Amino acid sequence: MALNQCHFFSETLGVSTSMNVILPQPNCSSQIGQKGTAARNRYPVLYLLHGWSDDESIWIRRTSIERYAASLPLVVVMPRVELSYYQNLKSGMRFWDFISEEIPSLCQSWFPISDRREDTFATGLSMGGYGAFRLGLTYPDRFAAVASLSGALDIERFNSDTEFRRHHSKKLDIIYGLDDQIGGTDSDLFHLISRLSPEDRKRLKLYQCCGTEDFLFRDNMKFRKRAESARLDHVYEEGPGSHEWGYWDLQIKNVLRWLPIR
Repeated sequence: MALNQCHFFSETLGVSTSMNVILPQPNCSSQIGQKGTAARNRYPVLYLLHGWSDDESIWIRRTSIERYAASLPLVVVMPRVELSYYQNLKSGMRFWDFISEEIPSLCQSWFPISDRREDTFATGLSMGGYGAFRLGLTYPDRFAAVASLSGALDIERFNSDTEFRRHHSKKLDIIYGLDDQIGGTDSDLFHLISRLSPEDRKRLKLYQCCGTEDFLFRDNMKFRKRAESARLDHVYEEGPGSHEWGYWDLQIKNVLRWLPIR
């Protein structure tokens, strides 16, 4: 694998930012402990999203994602989105437009990435699990499969939780504003499910996992019930685990095995 650290100016955000990109290294057979993959003109892509307190470096620093992906014909894109909750912020920074429009466009122009829906995936943890599901549920015509690891999926409850707001009110107000209603909007995953066509409910694949000791476990159970009632193509896994990197390092391997990589 080749690890690219990209620093670039975002026209959408109006600032310089960064992302890490793992690229396949075809026919790599002499490096100890690594196996390459056959060369392709264009590769499937996984947009791998970070959580609330992290940045574009975190998946490389806390997991073995580069090693896990080494034998796969897959480009892994890890963008930086700050503490944005993958929203267009009230402060004016358009992080949703950045992650859903600008990043895919830039990556397809810079790297050998397929533009086919069947080759496009997104995954994330916590806040990034929400971001991955929002991408898939908003654009089922562009994403074939999306996965959430311990996702903060009930964004309306998360934003209105009294105790959480007491500790993070300034951050949440920057993201959402003081009085905005989130439920029933394009930011609400439950609302996005209700808008899916019968065809999209069948063709978009979702993978969801959460540890039973995770503080977001209840929210994940709620999303699971909604996905099952909507008859989505939905895989759900739960087991011992909390909101920590040991759990996510194990689960990202499961996600890579689950992805329908051609």
